[in-house]
Parts: sequence; structure tokens; C-alpha cells
Amino acid sequence: MIMRPSQRATAITERNALVYFRLWYMFVSGFGEPIFYLLSIGIGVGKLVGGVQFHGHEVEYAHFVAPGMMASAAMNGAVFDSTFSIFFKLKYMKLYDAVVATPVSTAQIALGELLWSLFRCASYALAFLLAMTLLGFTDSWLAVLALPAAVLIGFAFSAAGMALTSFMRGWRDFDFINLSLIPLFLFSATFNPLSVYPRGLQLVVQLSPLYHGCALIRACTLGDLGLEAVGHVAYLVVIGLIGMRVASRRLEGLLLH
Repeated sequence: MIMRPSQRATAITERNALVYFRLWYMFVSGFGEPIFYLLSIGIGVGKLVGGVQFHGHEVEYAHFVAPGMMASAAMNGAVFDSTFSIFFKLKYMKLYDAVVATPVSTAQIALGELLWSLFRCASYALAFLLAMTLLGFTDSWLAVLALPAAVLIGFAFSAAGMALTSFMRGWRDFDFINLSLIPLFLFSATFNPLSVYPRGLQLVVQLSPLYHGCALIRACTLGDLGLEAVGHVAYLVVIGLIGMRVASRRLEGLLLH
């Protein structure tokens, strides 16, 4: 049977799903960590902090930080799937060398891996959003839009992660990935409003894709969507498209030349 181009990409996604079906405990474990973060920081630290100023009015700290934790969880899940996992398949398992011997192209490989990453990201984001809702950390029905916002964050970081992984020479290079995630996690307005930073540092923070993800999800859960959300969406889409373009080209060079 001749497969259509879309089926070739989803075959990669289905292959990942079958693997994780056997390793279901690894998939399920990803639900726990962000929920624990939410409970410890949102509830525990929130009792000490009280409220924070957000767009001219005060909101409870737990309501402010929970969207940032959701965005961070989407980032971490996307980066794991698009870096460590793909590097192992590319350099050690040699999976893609076998795949390109079939009608599946390198662009379809990249798309298939991206789709799996987005499925995993959406699953974790849905669980996180349900926990936020049950704990009363959402203030608007617009919170339902936080789910596609989290998937958009996953798209940006998955595509960028695949692009960066194609340049990795060995496991030591992943130290740079870990080193970059820590400042992104801490300094992307995840735990405090952008206004608390000095003006010069604010401009640096606004370059972070995670900042745009945090701001977008926070606008949804607090019911404060405005024109700024269009800019956040556009920024994440551009990062994702550039990452996919680079990843496809790099895979083509590594596997076909």
C-alpha cells in the first residue's frame, strides 16, 4: 500500500506511541513533577507572598505563578522529547538511517517527531490545567485557551530543540541545554511580574520564548486577553517555523550526504 506524505509523518508518531505504550510508566511519570511544583510553590510559597500586582490590579500569588509553571512544564516536556530522545535515535540507535531508506523524507521525520512531542505536551498540559481548575487557580472561562497556548509553547521549543540537537556532537553538549533552561525557568517572568526587573533586563527577558509562553497562558487563565496575545503567539510561531526549517535541513545533510 502506498502511503500518502501525511501518513509517512504520522508513522513516526505512531512508532513513538507504540514504544511508550510498553514504557507507560515513563509517560505517566511526567504528569507528577509539574503537579508537585504547582502544589509546593503555588500553595506553600503563595501563603507567604500573598498577592502581586498584575496589569494594575492585585492577584493571588498562586493564581499568578500557576500559569508560569504550566508554561515551564510544556517547555521541559518539549525539550526532553526533542533533544535527548532524538539525539539517541540519531547517533546511537541509528533509527533515522533506516527510515530514510523508505519513502519517508527527512522533513517528514522531523514532522512526525514534532507531532509526538506535541501530543505528549498536550497530555501533560491538560492534566496540569485540570489540576489548576480543581484547586481554583483559574479566574476565567478563557482558561480553556491555555491548552492550545501550551501546545504552541511545545511547538516552539520542540522545533528549536530538534534544530539544536542536530548540531550536538556528544552527550557533553547537552550541558549547554541544561544550562540554558535554568535561567529561562527563573527569569522569564515565571515567578514574578515583568515590571519588577530593571528596564534593561526587561528587554532581555522579553527575548525569551518562555516569557511569551508564560504571558500567553497567564492572560488566558486570568481572563486578561488583549492585543498583546497576538504578539506572543506570533513570536512562538516564528520560533517554531524557523526551528522546523533548520531541523529538516540539518537532518537532510546528516542522513543523505
